[in-house]
Amino acid sequence: MLNYQFMQNAFIVGTLIAILSGIIGVFVIARNMTFLTHILSETGFAGAAFGLFMGWNPLWGMVLFTLLSSIFIGQLSNSTERNDDSITAVSSLAIGSGILFLFLANSNSSSATNILFGSIVGIDKKAVVNMIGLILVVIALVSLIYRKLKFDSFDPIGAKSRHLPVALIALFFQIALALSVSVSAQIIGSLLIFILLTLPAASAKNFAHNVKYMIGLAISFSLAGVWLGLWLSYKTNWPVSFFISLIEFLIYFVGIIYQKRMN
Repeated sequence: MLNYQFMQNAFIVGTLIAILSGIIGVFVIARNMTFLTHILSETGFAGAAFGLFMGWNPLWGMVLFTLLSSIFIGQLSNSTERNDDSITAVSSLAIGSGILFLFLANSNSSSATNILFGSIVGIDKKAVVNMIGLILVVIALVSLIYRKLKFDSFDPIGAKSRHLPVALIALFFQIALALSVSVSAQIIGSLLIFILLTLPAASAKNFAHNVKYMIGLAISFSLAGVWLGLWLSYKTNWPVSFFISLIEFLIYFVGIIYQKRMN
């Protein structure tokens, strides 16, 4: 299996994405931002389709759209005037725009499938370099604000009382989340990207309550899903996103049973 270059690329990128998703996911769960990952998956689809329409690499179109929507929706969520209908409207517009851009780009069904569900075959050396670069940017960004981000995520009242720049922390995290969505979608697809960014961390929460242990477990669960998913996809020729979804669901289900027994 690893004799093939595309599988080597898929495992390299998949491993880095799993590590990134495990780290980011813990803070997504802690900050109750699961809804944002769902919306970013839809705006990511629109961005990738826009990239095809413009003749760009779909990755950069996805980065553009997820960055803009993450910042906009994040600010809307922090506002006292937050309206869930407005967020739903953004989501609906994103899906409609994605369909339009695909139509205007005259893209075939395989292009749409790759955007929605990911592809391990289409990851070439150039894509690997681009994604590694973005992953390193996100890791550097999170490392820069890690202590303050942890404080604000798990004790928001205490963070405000200490006069931490919570708005700036939120902005930095929204940028990191948008980039994480764009990168991770290359493997699992924009439609199911929220799985890697939420389920491993949610599962880890059932087994651990210390932040470092939660991050370690979330990374382990993400790696298990990605590695097993890639192997099963290679063996069966079924979509890798299906296997990753199934594995992460099973881990989460086991976590729920464990939590109930512990209580």
